[in-house]
Amino acid sequence: MDSAAVILSEFNSTKSGLSRLTLSDFRNYSYLRINPHLGPIIITGENGTGKTNILEALSFLTPGKGLRGAKLSDVKRITTPFDQDYLPTPLNNTNWAVSALVNKSGEIIEIGTAIEKSLKEYNGDDSRYGDRRIVKINGQKAPSQNELGKYLSAIWLTPQMDRLFRGGAQPRRSFLDRLVYAFDIEHAKRTANFEHLYKQWIQLLKSGNLDNNWLTTLEEAMSALGVAIAAARREIIAKLNKFIENEPDDIFPNVRLELEGTIEKLLNKLSALEVEDFYKESLKRQRRSVIYNENVDGVNRTDFKVYYRKKSMPAELCSTGEQKSLLISIILAQTKCQILDKGFSPILLLDEVVAHLDDLKREALLDKIKDLNLQAWITSTNPLLFSSLKNDAMFFEVRNNQVTLHNPF
Repeated sequence: MDSAAVILSEFNSTKSGLSRLTLSDFRNYSYLRINPHLGPIIITGENGTGKTNILEALSFLTPGKGLRGAKLSDVKRITTPFDQDYLPTPLNNTNWAVSALVNKSGEIIEIGTAIEKSLKEYNGDDSRYGDRRIVKINGQKAPSQNELGKYLSAIWLTPQMDRLFRGGAQPRRSFLDRLVYAFDIEHAKRTANFEHLYKQWIQLLKSGNLDNNWLTTLEEAMSALGVAIAAARREIIAKLNKFIENEPDDIFPNVRLELEGTIEKLLNKLSALEVEDFYKESLKRQRRSVIYNENVDGVNRTDFKVYYRKKSMPAELCSTGEQKSLLISIILAQTKCQILDKGFSPILLLDEVVAHLDDLKREALLDKIKDLNLQAWITSTNPLLFSSLKNDAMFFEVRNNQVTLHNPF
């Protein structure tokens, strides 16, 4: 155990995580209940059996769209004529719900999220219904999903993220904002509100309704939110860079994180009010760009850049294995920094995380998870890869839409 892990393990002596997870009509599960301990949880099974669906359900217990970024309707369990509970009606997509008991530093809280249907005018098909996500804390409806961030934080890695550094900027920006959510739960609300205003602004311009007062009101609100978003991103990236510099990892490559965005860079030399004025005027100048389907510069275009510090090499030029290691390095740094900052650990959702890792790095990652005294949900097709955790982890097997305790050793 490295020195940082020793300090953090002692600081995080009261474990946090889920002590019960319940899924109803979620993806392939009509009903599932798991009663995990607060350590590592290994979920194994063949590809396509629903391992990742469990991690996705867990991710919906935090603010945002979940680890797949799916629409609410996409995660409903779809019944077929072969199911006992098949409904021979146009509406045979059932509602879904995810709930859990959260142990946060010794306090037990019940949290949950579900779909609430609202009835619209009947048009002879499912369009008569609208889906709305609701959140409950200890049985009481919460004002927004952002409330979940007060009780649970989750960090995830999925196979799709192996291409994070070589694709477009949008997935990297989403990854960046999730880093910020972990430290600043108001960031989720800010980004959601900005997205809502931005869509209004775009629709108004493309409709040809160039009401200057209306547009100006939207631009003022967008510029204020945009600067707040940029400032939060800068603060967390600076915090993580400082932590990484002071507490370099002993196995995984050390990284340098940077923001590549006009608004973020302006905050290096101008006050927030000056940047707001600039942003507002910039949006006004770019109105014609929207009409001609051109890109609009702002916090919705910011890119998140990662560098392999030792090689001074951008992540997109690194090998596949190096990129996976860089991602792991970031989430380990975030986890450690968050424990010190918040006083409780996030849960880790690691989907097929050991792919592309050699034996040394795989065992190093598992050792760090154990040493950090946190709950990690890890999926794999091969349980034998986790033999070093046989005395510390709970092992589950997924088969035929059922999840059972399974001891492979």
